[in-house]
Amino acid sequence: MSGATQDEPRGLVRLSEAKSLDLLAGVPFGRVVFSRDALPAIRPVNHVVDRGTIIIRTHLGAAVLSAVGMVVAYEADAIDPVSRLGWSVIVVGVAKRVFDLDDAAGFEEVLRPWVRGSMDHVIRIVPEMVTGFELSTAPEPQG
Repeated sequence: MSGATQDEPRGLVRLSEAKSLDLLAGVPFGRVVFSRDALPAIRPVNHVVDRGTIIIRTHLGAAVLSAVGMVVAYEADAIDPVSRLGWSVIVVGVAKRVFDLDDAAGFEEVLRPWVRGSMDHVIRIVPEMVTGFELSTAPEPQG
């Protein structure tokens, strides 16, 4: 993200699934998107990427728990406000509770909550679709 000016045209370069998940693993938080009372809801959460899946922790009263068993979206990005370059990744998949006590304990060690309170529920988002784009000054590929 060096040397670009705001006046240069930007292109969207589609990223591979592997590159998208690597970028997602390199940032500490994103946004989980789910349906609540038949309306879209979005919550910022911290995450880790584990074997190609997204792991988040939450508490018993959290609205996102209502999405367990449902299709959700997870989005994270890193876009420089000056150069206007960066990337965005969106994962769509089913949110599943992690019931295995050893797995859950391991995630509790590496995924520390950013807010006070007990985050005793672990949710794994299993990707069915991964879409990543990079905002670039490079010319868009032909074809």
